[in-house]
Amino acid sequence: MDVVDNPDLNRFEARTAEGDVAGYAEYQKTHELIVFTHTEVLPAHEGKGVGSTLVSGALDQVRGTGLAVLPLCPFVKAYIGRHPEYTDLVYT
Repeated sequence: MDVVDNPDLNRFEARTAEGDVAGYAEYQKTHELIVFTHTEVLPAHEGKGVGSTLVSGALDQVRGTGLAVLPLCPFVKAYIGRHPEYTDLVYT
């Protein structure tokens, strides 16, 4: 599973080896932060860890930009709560 930023759609996408979108995390970006607003895993890919792979991949990519993260999406917020290595990214 690859996680790629699709800025045209304002979302990170989890893509299968065939290039199909298995899930996505929508965002809004400002000059200082990225706001995660919604995460969705497509029904055919539920229960396979796609959501966790998607969020960790997205957060790893955001870390490289220097932007802070505002996790309005409950899934992203819960993921960060379970993975303290990402708490330094959270906007305060």
